[in-house]
Amino acid sequence: MEINGSVYNSGNISQRNVDAEGQTSVLSSNLFLDHVGEVTLTLNSDGLSWKSLYSLDNDGSTCLGIKFLPRMATKMATKLKFSDIYAVEIIDSDMIQESDLPLAAECFVGNESHDSGMNHFMVHTFQKSKSQPCLWSLAVYKFGNKDLQTCQMWVNKINDSLSKEVGRPKNLLVFVHPMSGKGNGRRIWETVAPIFSRAKINTKVIVTQRAGHAFDVMTSATNEELNSYDGVLAVGGDGFFNEILNGFLSSRHKAPFPRIPSDFFDALGNNSNPLVNDPNGADSESHNNIESDPLLSSSAHNESGFSHLRTNDGSHIEDQIENPLPNQRLRLGIIPAGSTDAIVICTTGARDPITSALHIVLGKKLCLDVAQVVRWKTTSTSKIEPRVRYAASFAGYGFYGDVITESEKYRWMGPKRYDYAGTKVFLKHRSYEAEVGYLEVESEKDSSILDGSRMFSRVRSLKRKKSERIICRANCDVCNTKPVYSSTRIPPAISSPEARWLKSKGRFLSVGAAIMSNRNERAPDGLVADAHLSDGFLHLLLIKDCPHALYLWHLTQLARKGGNPLNFDFVEHHKTPAFTFTSIGKESIWNLDGELFQAHKLSAQVFRGLICLFASGPEV
Repeated sequence: MEINGSVYNSGNISQRNVDAEGQTSVLSSNLFLDHVGEVTLTLNSDGLSWKSLYSLDNDGSTCLGIKFLPRMATKMATKLKFSDIYAVEIIDSDMIQESDLPLAAECFVGNESHDSGMNHFMVHTFQKSKSQPCLWSLAVYKFGNKDLQTCQMWVNKINDSLSKEVGRPKNLLVFVHPMSGKGNGRRIWETVAPIFSRAKINTKVIVTQRAGHAFDVMTSATNEELNSYDGVLAVGGDGFFNEILNGFLSSRHKAPFPRIPSDFFDALGNNSNPLVNDPNGADSESHNNIESDPLLSSSAHNESGFSHLRTNDGSHIEDQIENPLPNQRLRLGIIPAGSTDAIVICTTGARDPITSALHIVLGKKLCLDVAQVVRWKTTSTSKIEPRVRYAASFAGYGFYGDVITESEKYRWMGPKRYDYAGTKVFLKHRSYEAEVGYLEVESEKDSSILDGSRMFSRVRSLKRKKSERIICRANCDVCNTKPVYSSTRIPPAISSPEARWLKSKGRFLSVGAAIMSNRNERAPDGLVADAHLSDGFLHLLLIKDCPHALYLWHLTQLARKGGNPLNFDFVEHHKTPAFTFTSIGKESIWNLDGELFQAHKLSAQVFRGLICLFASGPEV
């Protein structure tokens, strides 16, 4: 049979051949590829490849006496790795006409008659944007054959190969925040849900009804229930992800409190050791209007979650943990629907729901540092009652906390409320007196990290030139260095006998701790351009009181691509695994990943790679 100048042979199927590159093929046959024409499709051990059977003498496309290959035959990919394919399915012809899926190539005039009497199967994959490689879009390759059994055989073979791909989820728990960002959480989930359906992933979807709903579900879920899922997704912003993160870790992360300076509690005039758990002690913390946040006021579980791991002499007790962290199988994921979405931008490189969904269904994996933040006192007059929270991206005080507090008054404005609130807070130019302690650590042989051609030998005030920055990216050498400690123990950089505490005391416009770069649309390079996702350190940013004009210059540098916001005399930048904070006088409030947290006195430490995320890192 001849179709458009090409010979069609439904019986042309071969198996176990060696192709021109010397690779053994499992299956090979002639099929029609939409917008290209007849091709020889080959299934190899690592993916699919095809070769067009068109020739200059057998094309049928002529212009001014010159014959051309089909335009897309020369532009389309001719090879697909199984690691880039997330689904394959047989599609009825009627369904194809109604499908709104983007084909991998534009339509080529003259190939329409190929669909007549054809059976089809579709291979679902993705394409990277040429201008923004981190931005992925859906793509589909449609193959056709007169013989339905041939199409079914190909689908079965491809599905067999896809089932061998390691780490792809089969069951997911999905939390949807309907009011995130511009209130589009539900709509965004409905947009990406078909991707999960095509990939044959079962999803249990919970649309949250109130603040703290996801936290309560995660906290009350048993380990057996969570183990029935391969991951937990947040359809929302950074704050919503923080809620799920805290619900997951609050009762499961067994580790000591952060290390603190020897005089940290002496200043409180309290001789008792707050690091020792008192089983008879009652949680009598008073709550103000801020404490109405369900993440802060819940007393149904042990607030510290792990204080029993210390004995009276301060030694550690290794607990029997059913699900040690990081849990390589149960990963967290984010479908961006928030106002800032800094975590998604830092881990995928794009603020795009489709890109994030593809990272998830393809089973990408990336470990993230998490900061354990312990509030010892809520106010200067309250008693010592440790309460633990976790942050994955940022903890900020002063300007950062005031902006979040002010923005809560204008939620009806959507994401624009942050610009409005930020302007109001900036004009007030408030500063706060505080004392900040941080660890200066001599690196150990096992935990030292590469810094260009040198070894990073000392955590110190960092004011590096742009040329010295090592940006975190996919397959980052710094982050891929495996930690040498258990997540239940204090990180070695903190427990090292060579570690010593340094202090900075004064009036600060803001105190910030960046666990990752925190890139976002308002700060394209983030707060710290070369912060890493999983190196066991945070970047402590102390912005001292300064004239209005200088602070505006600093903020302007943050908003610039390629800016240098840390190169000011009133900015202190310390790379450290732990810090402490004590407010003196008038107080602001802490902002943890966009969630409010009131604390007069707190300490924090970083746990390297504590959680795993469905992501592969940004491509730079």
